[in-house]
Amino acid sequence: MADSTSPMSDLAVLWQMTRGMDRRGDHASRLEAFYAGQAEAYDRFRERLLHGRDELLARLPLPPGSVLVELGAGTGRNLEPLAARLPALGAAYLVDLCPSLLAVAGRRCSRPGWQRVAPVHADATTWRPPSPVDVVLCSYSLTMMPDWRAVVDNACAMLKPGGLLAVVDFTVVDAATARLAGIQAQSRLGRWAWRTWFGHDGVHPDPAMLPHLAARCQVEHLAVGLGAVPYLPLRAAYATFLGRPR
Repeated sequence: MADSTSPMSDLAVLWQMTRGMDRRGDHASRLEAFYAGQAEAYDRFRERLLHGRDELLARLPLPPGSVLVELGAGTGRNLEPLAARLPALGAAYLVDLCPSLLAVAGRRCSRPGWQRVAPVHADATTWRPPSPVDVVLCSYSLTMMPDWRAVVDNACAMLKPGGLLAVVDFTVVDAATARLAGIQAQSRLGRWAWRTWFGHDGVHPDPAMLPHLAARCQVEHLAVGLGAVPYLPLRAAYATFLGRPR
């Protein structure tokens, strides 16, 4: 049997990434076509690609009774570091459009301690919880959503006054983002190359995202780092953000 981090175990993911995301159909059908064949291997591969998640989750204030929503939650893996706190939550909702990924999330939610976590098959631009919530998390999801601004607006609207929006995602660093993060901007060629490479698989890092979040929210944390990319001698930029809607 292949090791979980071996090239053999990654074949389904690498094959689909090589093929890229189909441009035909609506967003929901494109997601399902892209992820259906790799859902079971999704978490293993992304552990080496999606950086900064656990560090951001450790910053989340979730006292007993808190309600958390994750938009674009996929397999539900992002709540794993919060497992010890889940039984004390009021509720947690894992919202996603992709049935194959949500099926994995559903199995997670059947485990002891996850009874208050519910997978929800819905559009992140329009779905709302029954009542306002304390934290909304978007982990490597905004860059896959065609109207990410509408998702940010919806997230802010579902938060209680003083609620927290938490985002971690790929980014490209133009001059505006560089000023916000206090780092050096990527070259124009570098930004084009990363947007082209990610765009093949339906991921669209937008240099406008961090400035938009900073304008929409009172910033509590904003940082940009570089993370390894499996099988490539390169590191991709990712951003972590915490803010409270103005």
